[in-house]
Amino acid sequence: MRANLLLKSEEDAEEVVHDVFVTLWNKRGRFHIIHSFHTYLAAMLRYRCFKALAKRRNLRQKINTDEQPEFPDFSTQEWLDFEDLQQELEEAVSRLPEKCQLIFRMSREQYLSDKDIAQELDLSVNTVRTQMHRALQKLKTSLSSFFLL
Repeated sequence: MRANLLLKSEEDAEEVVHDVFVTLWNKRGRFHIIHSFHTYLAAMLRYRCFKALAKRRNLRQKINTDEQPEFPDFSTQEWLDFEDLQQELEEAVSRLPEKCQLIFRMSREQYLSDKDIAQELDLSVNTVRTQMHRALQKLKTSLSSFFLL
């Protein structure tokens, strides 16, 4: 009765209940029931219903994605746009002041932390953060025209 309410399908409920009893029969000598048999059976049935609902949802999602129309492949154009962006970014970084450029490259290309950069360049962490902030602001301004396209 509970499976029927959860699954909203009599056929699916019968199948789940059947599977539960087959599993119980096959494992009859190997499982240990701590609480009552009724509680064990109800829990087993509930989890099998959840599993059936998840399977149904996954199947429905697969069907929906298979029915979606094909979109043209823009991967080549996206790659060219990405290369253009990389080139524009490199030019913008090269226009930064020397110290600002160095800190930016250490942070973004060498993946160093602000603390590591500060130690290596013998600067304060706040100076590194300020320089990074300035670099990012200048790059944002320089690249804004690229993103308007």
